[in-house]
Amino acid sequence: MSPNKILKIAILQIPSLPIEKAKLDYYLMMAREKKADIAVLPEYTTNLFFKEMEVASLGLVEDQSVKQAENLQKLSKIYNMTIIAPMVIFKKKEPYKSISVFANGGVRHYYQTVLMPYKHWNERAFFKNNSEGFEPFLFIRNGFKVAVIAGFEAHFDTIWQKLSARKIDAVIVPTASTFESANRWRDLFKVRAFTNSIYIVRANKVGEYEDSKTNSKWLFYGDSFVVNPYGEVEDCLTEKEELMISEVSKKEVFEARRLWQFARLGEQL
Repeated sequence: MSPNKILKIAILQIPSLPIEKAKLDYYLMMAREKKADIAVLPEYTTNLFFKEMEVASLGLVEDQSVKQAENLQKLSKIYNMTIIAPMVIFKKKEPYKSISVFANGGVRHYYQTVLMPYKHWNERAFFKNNSEGFEPFLFIRNGFKVAVIAGFEAHFDTIWQKLSARKIDAVIVPTASTFESANRWRDLFKVRAFTNSIYIVRANKVGEYEDSKTNSKWLFYGDSFVVNPYGEVEDCLTEKEELMISEVSKKEVFEARRLWQFARLGEQL
């Protein structure tokens, strides 16, 4: 394929969505008018936030997931767009944390391999995901090889090594990052993008969660961004609800790999 090929990615930096599809429909219509090929939603926007989910009825969460999935399948077909949406999938009434990829009215699910185990945010104890080895979840759009991983998984070298071996062009990472972590996420993804000669697209949630136990607020600060294969932040959003359309260039990936040759040199180690 031509090294000048462009992939347009829409980042929907939003809080949790209502069940009705009007709001999402509005954003996707805007994205399609700009000829976006892919739309990305942050973590915990199609469902309740994790801390709310811990105390909610699982039946309510399942109903929410089913209705959102039905909406997203329809919208992916209407707008001819690949929609990436983290959501909770239920199997035999048990919750699994996934990143779902909707395209042409169909859906595939990537089930997160590594989940947070911390006392204040213990996804591993709540979800039933199998943690026996990471396998890259890939799809092709406009000739670009795209992978999706969850935000927490971005911290592990083994995952990036497996992605690199598959010669990925771009990695899409939906997150629900809070506290004072903005600079850390930027530094992490700048290094990963540069050393792997890839684009990284980070879509972060906005909004607040009020923790009644500690009488504190968790602020989801946005700062969604795109890092190019040279480790530079090309596009970014602020702390508000916003939509951003970014371009991913096949030529940039090709040139970065030709210049730095990290993958070829790494094979010699």
